[in-house]
Amino acid sequence: MAFVKDMLRMWAHSWKRFISIAMITLLGVAVLTGIYAGCRDAFRSTDRFFDAQGLHDVQVLSTAGLSNGDIAALRKVNGVAKVQAERSQEVTFDLDGRKSATMQEIGTNGIDQPYLQEGRMPKKAGEIAVTRKFIRDSGKRIGSRLTVIPESASSDTSDTNDTNGADGTNETNGTDEAPSFPTKLTIVGVVLDPQNLSNPDGYSAMTSFRSTATTDYTFFAPSDGVTGTLYTSATLLVKGAAAESTFDESYENTVKQVTDRIDGTVKTDRQKARRQELLDAGNKKIADARAEADKKFADAQSQIDANRQQFNQQVDQIVSMQAGAAAAGAATNGANAGAAAAAGATTPQLDETTRETMRETIIAASPELTQAKQQLDQAQSQLNEQKASTEHTLKTKENELKTSIPQVRWYVQDRQSLGGFSALKSDLDSIQSLGNAFPIVFLLVAVMMSLTAMARMVEEDRSLIGTYVGLGYGRLAVASRYLLFALLACLIGGGLGLIAGFLGIPAFLLVVLQGMYVMPGLRLEYDWLYGSLGIALFVVGVLAATIYACVQEMRQTPAALLRPKAPRAGSRILLERIRPVWNRMGFLGKVTARNIFRFKSRLIMTVGGVAGCTALIVCGLAINDTVADLGIKQYRDIYQYDLMVVSDDSDASAMRTKVASDGRVTSSLDVRIESGDLTVAGSGDGDSGKAGSSGSESIQLVAVPEKHLSDLGEMVTLQPVSSGILGTSGVGKTGSLKLDDDGVIVAQSAASALGVKAGSKVRLTNGDGVQATAKVSAVNRNLIGSDVYVSETYYAKLFDSKDAKNTKNSKSSEDSEALTWNAMLAKLSGSDTSQTDYAESLEEDGSVMKAVSCAHMADSFKFDLMGAVVALIVALAGGLALVVLFTLANTNVSERVREMATLKVLGFFDREVHHYVNREMMILTVMGVILGLPLGRLVGGMLTMALNMPSLYFEVEVKPLSYVIAAVATMAFALLVQLFVNPVLDRIDPISSLKSVE
Repeated sequence: MAFVKDMLRMWAHSWKRFISIAMITLLGVAVLTGIYAGCRDAFRSTDRFFDAQGLHDVQVLSTAGLSNGDIAALRKVNGVAKVQAERSQEVTFDLDGRKSATMQEIGTNGIDQPYLQEGRMPKKAGEIAVTRKFIRDSGKRIGSRLTVIPESASSDTSDTNDTNGADGTNETNGTDEAPSFPTKLTIVGVVLDPQNLSNPDGYSAMTSFRSTATTDYTFFAPSDGVTGTLYTSATLLVKGAAAESTFDESYENTVKQVTDRIDGTVKTDRQKARRQELLDAGNKKIADARAEADKKFADAQSQIDANRQQFNQQVDQIVSMQAGAAAAGAATNGANAGAAAAAGATTPQLDETTRETMRETIIAASPELTQAKQQLDQAQSQLNEQKASTEHTLKTKENELKTSIPQVRWYVQDRQSLGGFSALKSDLDSIQSLGNAFPIVFLLVAVMMSLTAMARMVEEDRSLIGTYVGLGYGRLAVASRYLLFALLACLIGGGLGLIAGFLGIPAFLLVVLQGMYVMPGLRLEYDWLYGSLGIALFVVGVLAATIYACVQEMRQTPAALLRPKAPRAGSRILLERIRPVWNRMGFLGKVTARNIFRFKSRLIMTVGGVAGCTALIVCGLAINDTVADLGIKQYRDIYQYDLMVVSDDSDASAMRTKVASDGRVTSSLDVRIESGDLTVAGSGDGDSGKAGSSGSESIQLVAVPEKHLSDLGEMVTLQPVSSGILGTSGVGKTGSLKLDDDGVIVAQSAASALGVKAGSKVRLTNGDGVQATAKVSAVNRNLIGSDVYVSETYYAKLFDSKDAKNTKNSKSSEDSEALTWNAMLAKLSGSDTSQTDYAESLEEDGSVMKAVSCAHMADSFKFDLMGAVVALIVALAGGLALVVLFTLANTNVSERVREMATLKVLGFFDREVHHYVNREMMILTVMGVILGLPLGRLVGGMLTMALNMPSLYFEVEVKPLSYVIAAVATMAFALLVQLFVNPVLDRIDPISSLKSVE
């Protein structure tokens, strides 16, 4: 019992050490669990929402639309739980300028169901539900009416989600009809699209540069009133996928098995069957056209024949009359009048030659008959020509049918192809990667501080330990005094850390996340396993340090422990050998130098602890600086143009005329911009950058006219980059990169995320959904967005563009039908404000689909989520620095109580004692700061390398001010600690402190 009381008394006396260990554990466990818990809560709530709304696991698209046969074939695939055929149509309407929307049919099979936020779901024809973004932008409300106009043709910049295939099919297949929706609409509800959780009322502008949507809004309509037998897409749910978390690898493997089956069996057969359907439909239309033409020609021929027969009868009658009259005249001139009368009563018989000669003579003598004959001959000639022309046309169409109908392509996509899903996943994955890295530093610092504190605690009880061991207490029992002390501190600190980690930090992160994404049903959850392992990790580390400290002391005999520890033998330090410096130092300066460098363990612990904390602060500030400069570097350094204008293909000419007539452009470059995808398939053969790498990235495909390839460098800074280490990359000389016809130039932001490098093979998907394998000629420095630059000729080679194949050798652009240049990159005159205003005014023009001002993008770009996490990390790192400095300062004082007492006996005033002790701590702190600054840059580089996010590349940047802030903050913490340490120094009693232990 006395042993226990003494142990409790010892614990109470060492309350500062207890608080230090508990605080370090609290911070470490909070960092370890907090960011993880926040991301996990977001993952789980989103997964529950996706399951509740039936977000599709697989989506199948076709360049020729999907038929009932395609849907039936998909239902037979092993592993498919549900299949839902979907119809959609792109429409336009007037909303402060021309806007576009996708009319989406609400499925009846429970897949991709919109989440109702206000009002009710549409049920009747003409009723629609809209997103909150539309309500915010339009100012309309539930009950408002809207009239839309169906687009006559799909935009070339649309992706594979449009009805391009359906429209094309409708031209060649009379039995299939493209989807058609009502045009007079009434808003009855506000919904959340499960495919896009972006918060339109949030404060983040980041989604604007990675949005892959081809229309401005989505309208949801019921099946009532929707016509058309072709389907835009088919969405599938996979058996067993709902039981897995959509963000886990197990879910991806489950879905991949089904997509592989579709690719391996159904896809090829249905592509061939669908094309054959189109060929049969085309042949049927040609056969029907021939039959109809033959019937019309037969009717026309019959009419001509009837008219010619009537004409011939008239002529023959005249011939007969003239022949009879001639015979009568001949008889009158004869001698016998009776014979003449008999001859006049009988028509003479004429041979065919005579009759034909008389017919021609009669026709030639009569203008009316001549005109009638000409009309008959002309009608027959025209009919013959029409027959020949129609037959030639039909023959030509028969010959061209197979080439005019392209091969049908299916595209099987999973949730990764959804821009909203991939953006949310990448954001959370990146933040979670930071949460996985920072606790390592906290754990190392915790172990170092625990070793320092517990070693000093054991050393202070040296004689007491010897007494207990001499009285027969086992070494394990004696060591338990310190092990239980450390264990209790860890458990209390860890428990508080779990509260902060599963409640405080997640609540903070989720507030930020909800400013960017809408996540219904979000709630905080506790993970017993992860929380317990988090505490256990720090308990093991601290107990290991405590055991090491106990073993170091208790391996001695009780007699040795009962005697005071012999002072360390004097030795010279390196500075003493540098005579010019040492001889000029004062007495207290020499003492300070000896104290710092002779006690190497204290030197290592102090410098290492301060360096670790400083590195964390620098690391956080480095990430903040990197993110803060992304917009400036991209939109003012890399993009040299001031304005990008995009239009529909049909409005491209009008758009260029409009921009030219405004007189604001100083130089421009016409290009073609399409939304597409860049995919790297894991092969491990080295062709795709990293062995075994895989992934897909939404890109902006930029085709450049062949004659203006050299002008691209004037609009975009072309700098080749190569992979570096620790977050750096080798950047080549500006202007050393040229676009040619041998490959594409890929943006660094996409190349880094997918592991692509110069010489890699990638699969590109253009705006029409056509895929092709391309060679990467170079990787260009690019931080925001994923641009892929391709020459006009190489584009034609990749996507078999008939209208651009011969442009390289053409004498002029008029000699061949070139690609439609639907976009313009332009440099403008005027200030940033005027350029922004001009871009906004252009968007109100009907010929302009999108106008982007680089000045506006540079000023408005921000990454709120990363900034919030960085602020959290810097705050926690600052707290850790404060605890570390407090622990080291108190340990330093406790080790040197007799020394401080001696100084006081020698006549040192309290302020002089303060200066004597604090100067050493400040010097050690400065040394730790000097080491921590480059270390923070190193750690920051490694962390930013792990932040592979869609359309973003983090080019590590640490501003000088950040180094200053980190150094000043650490020094401020050291000065703050002095305010706590100085009273301890004042309370040292020289008499009691100098009493001999013996």
